[in-house]
Amino acid sequence: MSQIDNYIVAFLMLLSFSVPSQNSIDEDPEILQNNIDYRIAQSHSELEKYNYYKAEKHLNEALNLAQKLEDKKSTGIVYSNKGKLQLIIEEDNKAIKSLNKAIEIQRLSNDYVNLAHSYRILGEVYAAQNNHSQALDYYRSSKSLFEQEDMNENLAEIYLLQGKTYISLNKYKEAKAAFDKAIAGASKYNLLDIQSNALINQAKVYHKLGDNLNALTTGNNGLKIAKDNKFSVILDEAYITLSDINENLGNHKQVTNYLRAHIKLSDSIDNLKHANLSKDEEMEHLLNEEREKNKEVTQKLEESEDNKELNTLISILSVALITILSLLTLSLYKNNNIRLKTNNMLHKKNGELIIAKEKAELASKTKANFLSTVTHELRTPLYAVTGISNMLLDEDPKPEQIQHLKSLKFSGDYLLTFINDILQINKIEANKVEIEPEAFNLKKKINNIILALNNSALDNNIKIHFDYDKNLGENFIADQLKISQILINLIGNSIKFTKDGDIWIRVYKIQEKGSIYTLRFEVEDNGIGISKEKQDHMFESFSQGSIQINRKYGGTGLGLSIVKGLIEILKGKIYLKSELDKGTTFFFEIPLEYTQQEESKNEKKTANYFNGETNELDLTNVKILVVEDNKINQMITKKILTKMKLSCDVVDNGEEAVDMIKNNKYDIILMDIHMPGISGIEATKIVRTFDKELTIFALTAVTIEDKMHEFDEAGFTDIIPKPFKQEEFEKKLFNALSSKKTNSASA
Repeated sequence: MSQIDNYIVAFLMLLSFSVPSQNSIDEDPEILQNNIDYRIAQSHSELEKYNYYKAEKHLNEALNLAQKLEDKKSTGIVYSNKGKLQLIIEEDNKAIKSLNKAIEIQRLSNDYVNLAHSYRILGEVYAAQNNHSQALDYYRSSKSLFEQEDMNENLAEIYLLQGKTYISLNKYKEAKAAFDKAIAGASKYNLLDIQSNALINQAKVYHKLGDNLNALTTGNNGLKIAKDNKFSVILDEAYITLSDINENLGNHKQVTNYLRAHIKLSDSIDNLKHANLSKDEEMEHLLNEEREKNKEVTQKLEESEDNKELNTLISILSVALITILSLLTLSLYKNNNIRLKTNNMLHKKNGELIIAKEKAELASKTKANFLSTVTHELRTPLYAVTGISNMLLDEDPKPEQIQHLKSLKFSGDYLLTFINDILQINKIEANKVEIEPEAFNLKKKINNIILALNNSALDNNIKIHFDYDKNLGENFIADQLKISQILINLIGNSIKFTKDGDIWIRVYKIQEKGSIYTLRFEVEDNGIGISKEKQDHMFESFSQGSIQINRKYGGTGLGLSIVKGLIEILKGKIYLKSELDKGTTFFFEIPLEYTQQEESKNEKKTANYFNGETNELDLTNVKILVVEDNKINQMITKKILTKMKLSCDVVDNGEEAVDMIKNNKYDIILMDIHMPGISGIEATKIVRTFDKELTIFALTAVTIEDKMHEFDEAGFTDIIPKPFKQEEFEKKLFNALSSKKTNSASA
């Protein structure tokens, strides 16, 4: 092979390698991302020079690349920047459309920082349209997100925009407060343009409030920063503001100087803006195209002048064609206007819905936090009420005091039930209730519920009848706790509103699909019944038949609302039939999975309460540590333990508890959760690092279900919720001591 042939082969091989290499470079995600970022940066640069057409061109190129890369974050940023550009060139409707696209993408991709920027710009658009309330809503949403993401350097601009909006609404005190925050934030983060702008606008506020001296000082400070940094737009606004202030002060020479400076600067800014408006460039481009087309048409017409008949025909056809095209153009124009208005309205409504949704979510979160705090604060004094009333009842009170103490105890128990019902409703509404399916015997479960409620039924001279379909199996997989809660509420309701009567409970199958059975449960009574007008609202919270019924029979009005919520969680439905003075029937349908399994082998371990004699236990050397910061609760717990012939030490914080456990031998720890310093959970975690076997009870007023996983992770042996029933408290302690005795004996 000759030397030339070798060169040719080498060249071809090099070419073959370079082509795919070039393609791979063009497709490389990092390079594409750099190109996107570069074009966005270029658009910002052109925007500062008022080159709107070039800025838009760079953004369109960036958008194409972002969509090619399927980069949601960059796509959202580009749409947001397009919205900002369209706001500047006064295309408000297009700006709303672009910004709503940006917001939709950023919400779905959880890009909260850039979502905050988009909200801010959308607020500016609505402010430009004099829709000030909508503007303030979007500014608030933007501020909330910036605070959430710890982007506090962006808050100064939000306060500046809020202040300007308040000026438009003539709310000068609110404007002043906003500008104060804007100036402080801008000064902290060295944002000179925002600082200058805020000072100028603060001067306007002082001027409006009649404080011209402060207005002059503040305005001059803003003017100096704008001059030093050549902020031409802010400088122009400063000249106008200071001319107004000086006119009030009678400084006519200064007024003239500022107005001349304003006119000169304003003209140069306007000329620069108009020279670079994208509309003008696009129009010039379109006109040039039309001129070229007209030249071609004219040339063709001139060539065909000799043929008069052809000219006539062409003229007629041209007129007809122009008429048709004009009509089509008019029709398209009208349709386009209608579509544009509809789209703008939809985008506006969509934006309003997003704001409303965020407000609702915030309100729901605030409500949940409020309820959690309030219930804890209520449970703590309730512990004192129920504990002290129990203690007094056990200490041989005077005969005339017994009824008062029983009333106090009843009130405490009623209040606790009410708190628990509110918490349950709150959990259902917040979708925090989880389904825990397990195998169980349905017939046995209902029999147990009837046995538990039978004493209450006998008090009202009621006979309960239970009819379980003979052809229906007994074992199912479902959340038996929720089914029990539903039935207890409904049967308890019937017992409450029935005297000297009967209650019928029926269970039968209405549908079967494979192993899934849809069962109907009926709870019928011949009690007082419910009027037609009240039946429609029976499942609403705090709904009862009437105030008189509430006073006579008691209750919180939350039971049926809880029942309906639980049935819906179990994917079922509930119905009601009732007639005054004849009785009521509640029937609900829920799907359950039929199983041959007798009983769940993986049931959660429950405490087996101590049923033996306490004298079988040696309580002489038993020592208990009570960790509790509330002095009243300390006294009550210590009193109960003393009555149980148990000695105890008391500490009021987690740090001291850990030290006491390290230096002493305790059999049981009663650990409160909320305490100053480290919490009971943190203290228990520390204890578990050096003692895995010690019995630690969480003695807590928090909602157990919400914190259960934290208690498990911390290593608590068991939980005793406050306020507790004294007999259950005693049984749990004796059970723990009995287990220790058994374990030590077997060892």
